[in-house]
Amino acid sequence: MELEFVGAARTVTGSKHLLHTDQATVLLDCGLFQGRRRESIARNRSLGLDPAAVDAVVLSHAHIDHSGALPSLLKRGFDGPIYATSATRDLCAAMLMDAAMIQQSDARYVNRLVARGEPGVEPVEPLYDEQDVVRVLGSMVTMPYRRPLPIAPGVRLTFLDAGHVLGSAIVCLDVEEGGRTRRLVFTGDLGRHDMPLLHNPEVPDGTHVLLMESTYGDRRHGPMAETADALAELATRVYERGGKIVIPSFALERAQEIVYALKGLRTAGRLPPMPVYVDSPLTVKITDVFRLHPECFDDAARALMEGNESPFEFPELRYIDSVEDSKALSASRTPAIVISASGMCEGGRVLHHLRATIGHAQNAILIVGFQAPHTLGRRLVERRDEVRIFGLPHERRAEVVVLDGFSAHADQQDLVDFAEAVRERGALEQIALVHGDPRPQRALTARLEERGFTRIACPEAGERLPV
Repeated sequence: MELEFVGAARTVTGSKHLLHTDQATVLLDCGLFQGRRRESIARNRSLGLDPAAVDAVVLSHAHIDHSGALPSLLKRGFDGPIYATSATRDLCAAMLMDAAMIQQSDARYVNRLVARGEPGVEPVEPLYDEQDVVRVLGSMVTMPYRRPLPIAPGVRLTFLDAGHVLGSAIVCLDVEEGGRTRRLVFTGDLGRHDMPLLHNPEVPDGTHVLLMESTYGDRRHGPMAETADALAELATRVYERGGKIVIPSFALERAQEIVYALKGLRTAGRLPPMPVYVDSPLTVKITDVFRLHPECFDDAARALMEGNESPFEFPELRYIDSVEDSKALSASRTPAIVISASGMCEGGRVLHHLRATIGHAQNAILIVGFQAPHTLGRRLVERRDEVRIFGLPHERRAEVVVLDGFSAHADQQDLVDFAEAVRERGALEQIALVHGDPRPQRALTARLEERGFTRIACPEAGERLPV
């Protein structure tokens, strides 16, 4: 038995890991790579694996960097089952369709720039279309948490709650090979304890090999109370100077968490009288999916829903769907908070809002999630004086604020605590760190070694690790 690392190896995006046994090959996640436009196009056009050789796919959750290449996988020859939780399947129905539409829309826009002769802009072709997404949805097999199911010869799958986003799963694979059974656990993206909306991550029993994410392996998140305070202060500051706050947000989970936090501030009388807009048709659809899965909520959020009070609504909040309303909002100079996708500023309506606001000092851009290297979001975090939007340069005068407290990823202490809890419940032999840049992985490795872990790997893309 061995693991082959195709994506999210010493980087954060494009999660793809292959489990090879003497009887089967199972693909863990199939995500899109996000980064420099030219590099992203090249990487995403090459899956890095043979789709026809894969017996089954296990999807940890619906984020596009974990699910976004599934249509390409089927388009290129995979015809097996894709296992996911029910909530993940419902979210993928919205998210993958949205990804296909955004690819086509952005390609049309960029190609118009090319046709006009804009320098430095290269033509773009979508990776897949809506029909490819429909095929993915038809191949999905949904599974509840904590119920084992054989998925390939000698391989049994059990999902546990990862507490990261709605429907996210820790993947437990019990592999029978050579007369013995070994358990491989893949965290996917691991959530944090005591966050709003969702349950805490579960801890698996009997783990031999732990494949663990390491996104925030070198830092700690601040308490949610401090994050809410900082959000209230920012809203007041920008309102008083007559500006807008643009929040690039992942449509799944992050947008709902921000809305929930703003609702709490509004209820406490700490939000200035400025309207809040969620300008993302995908976020609207995903919020509807949230309402279908109360089994994923923690007690507080579920109590709100059972009391007929939605966690995702308050009087000043408006969800925008139409293109016309989005354009009008982008052109408006009225103080407002605008939440829009995508979270790393690599596509979608947020690019139009950034283009309209970035050059004015009264505005602010609030970054609330991890930004992969070479994305527009990372350049904003670095507070560069000039950035390119839709391939064209724009001077940045808007204030940039980063609040890591909204992150749905476990921080360094969470990851160390999880590894120790796994070790306490089984004969843990080996850890492989994925979904993290080299510096966080080095820091996390050092902390784990301090706690007595001895076999820790940080594999590169293309590397194979015997397990």
